[in-house]
Amino acid sequence: MSESSRAAVLARIRQGLAAGPAPLPPRPDFAAPVHPPLNNADVVVAFAESFQRVGGEFHYCETLAELAGGLAAFRARQQVGAPFVWEADLQEVLRAAGVEFRADEADFIAGADVSLTSCEALVARTGSVLVSAATGSGRRLSIYPDQHLVVARPSQVVAEIGDALLLMQARYGAALPSMVSLTSGPSRTADIEKTLVLGAHGPRRIALFLLEEEDGVAGE
Repeated sequence: MSESSRAAVLARIRQGLAAGPAPLPPRPDFAAPVHPPLNNADVVVAFAESFQRVGGEFHYCETLAELAGGLAAFRARQQVGAPFVWEADLQEVLRAAGVEFRADEADFIAGADVSLTSCEALVARTGSVLVSAATGSGRRLSIYPDQHLVVARPSQVVAEIGDALLLMQARYGAALPSMVSLTSGPSRTADIEKTLVLGAHGPRRIALFLLEEEDGVAGE
């Protein structure tokens, strides 16, 4: 390095040192929300938008008759049989609606093309359905069948995942269910050659029927 180049470098170093240390970044506000506001002030609408964005099929039902019609249309469209339903409260709702279902486990392994369950909560931020092993559906009905149907209530919608976990803590205390799972759209993977495959680790289709509070007893 020539004397003139060395002098120029030393001059820049001295100039930088004279300016003092760089200012520290502002202190984070740890109490501030991590996420921006939801895209809709109505958490139910925000959930419906997020749920469809991740590949779910959303149906809003004001009455049991609309629920029955929606389920019948889904079965006809997907060419599936009556869903397996193992939750007593949910079976009561479906009987009141006149909906056919399979209440036992006969031929479940061979013929589990579609199941219908309740859920613990719905998360508007991610469009996720929170399920657990605490219901009569256990672990299997939300995982094993090819297609998973969910009946839920508007009152079950919360804004964030943290809200859903707090709800679970308040509901079960120290006796949390042995399995708690957030389902965000159909099961999918692109691990092999970046080719998207649906149904790799669970149902390849998830549909949610949001039933207004006045009809039936599911989700209560």
